[in-house]
Amino acid sequence: MSLPRELERKSCAVTLSDMEVFIFPELIYSLVLANIMSPRIWRWRDDPWFEGLEAMKPYRRITRVKQYIMDHYSFNLDLDTWGLTTKPREIERFRDFIDPAALAQSNALFGYEGDRYYFDIDIRSHFGLDKYEGDVIPYWKTETVEAMDAFRHRPGYAGGAGECVSLSGLYAAALFLVARIPLRDIFLMATPLHSQNFVDLDDGILTNNRRLVTKKMWFNGTALSAQARRALEHERVTLVAHETGWIHTLYPRATIAPEAYERFSRRLREFLRTPLNAAILGNYLRHHHDIQKCFQLRWPVRGADGYIGLEKVFEYEHGGSYSLTDDTRPKLLAEIEPEEFQPRPLLGRMVFNDLEELIRTRRLSLDRPEHINLLREKFACDCLNAERAIQALVRFCHTEPRLPEARDKQFVGGQAPLELTADLTREQIIARLEALRSANEMADLAFYAYRDLNRTAAEPFLIAAVRRSPVSRRDLGALPEAEAAARIEALADESIYDEDGRLAQPDEVWNYGRGDGAEKAVLLANILRVGRPQEAMTIEVAPDRATLHAGGRSWTFGSRKHLRPQVWTVPTEC
Repeated sequence: MSLPRELERKSCAVTLSDMEVFIFPELIYSLVLANIMSPRIWRWRDDPWFEGLEAMKPYRRITRVKQYIMDHYSFNLDLDTWGLTTKPREIERFRDFIDPAALAQSNALFGYEGDRYYFDIDIRSHFGLDKYEGDVIPYWKTETVEAMDAFRHRPGYAGGAGECVSLSGLYAAALFLVARIPLRDIFLMATPLHSQNFVDLDDGILTNNRRLVTKKMWFNGTALSAQARRALEHERVTLVAHETGWIHTLYPRATIAPEAYERFSRRLREFLRTPLNAAILGNYLRHHHDIQKCFQLRWPVRGADGYIGLEKVFEYEHGGSYSLTDDTRPKLLAEIEPEEFQPRPLLGRMVFNDLEELIRTRRLSLDRPEHINLLREKFACDCLNAERAIQALVRFCHTEPRLPEARDKQFVGGQAPLELTADLTREQIIARLEALRSANEMADLAFYAYRDLNRTAAEPFLIAAVRRSPVSRRDLGALPEAEAAARIEALADESIYDEDGRLAQPDEVWNYGRGDGAEKAVLLANILRVGRPQEAMTIEVAPDRATLHAGGRSWTFGSRKHLRPQVWTVPTEC
């Protein structure tokens, strides 16, 4: 049975699974705000790595943040980390909020295959979803910075980790707090299978998991740029979020400021377009390995023209310091033994130099049909399907992002502006967000994502805890209650959250092997719910302890969370 919308939305702010963020698009920015409130990223400012940051230019500051993230976090897509659910269960949860057919067309967990590219690679196999039989799907949850940091407590992790939405939320907060990039210039965007940010600085910057992609990198044709291009080339953007609000491809209502969205759309399209020149032609061929065999390079060898297959040149380029497409070409070709060159043109192959010269002298434009026709003629050979090659070249140079259509949306105002600046203290930012809670939905939900039980109602947190924490149930649910309680009591007595009032969810406590007493009480309640799905249970909390009452028995755990005294009712099963 579906929960009332506001209760469901607040409980989703606690768990922040990918499907929940898709249903409630305001949640992705609430994650960013929760990270901005966290003392963890504020402590980055004191790290020696960022010494002298204020004197650096903005791009240099951003690259320092990038390297810090590269050094301290890994990309994690272990689908079992946060456990499993089922398609029918989730469709039932959200049936009052979104059409199930629309959900299936737009979310990877519900059968999405995107365009032909994803159909060809079998997207469920590509992401490891094929190992789940029938209607079983993973939760695929997003982590706050604390939960990302806590991965270091799991086997196989040397530091923090997170999936793409977690990393985009971390980047947005760190770019604001550490690199001092204004929030107005940071846009989060999600596709059915990926999440990344666009930063409106210089020609634009994309964050892509842990890495940064500049416009020059986008068009360089390397394997890293190919990975970065994948989502925007093959998927539609379902969600764009900004400090002013959000826009979602499936919802007629949008809260983002229209002028901010227009700027984002224009600047992203500019980022994804480049004029054709000789270097871009070479980058295009570097990107498309399958057609390199149709080209050859002419180069003087011992006073005469020699010819070599282009794929061989790119092999020498790979992993080296020199490139075919810049002024280091002579040094690259000097590394190739003269015997690799043939004295006559290779049969059936086009000469790359001749195409370079044509593009250089004619200044060809991919926006002009007559120029495309000329290229089509020059690309004609037995080795190559000219039409497909030209289409691929146009797509390489002119990626058109499939964004939510502004003309289809009703832009609604009324949200109080966040007005956060990097010169505010952490305390001032928290006070500002708290003052905005009744006037800005992203600010209000940020405190649920922040998991502060002294500032939020407990019910959303508890619903998330006992209905969406399957890993601890899987590992402890079959044990006798006394043994399960003893295993929980034996966990390290420390929370992954440093502050008073902030609690981890049961599966975070269990996965990371540690928790405050209040968190342990909630974890035990989740385990007891396996055998007592409808029994009345309460947790009595106080500043120094938490006591779970169930079935005439009580379990008391010491706590240092300084929770305000209250009695929590543990939700029953759905």
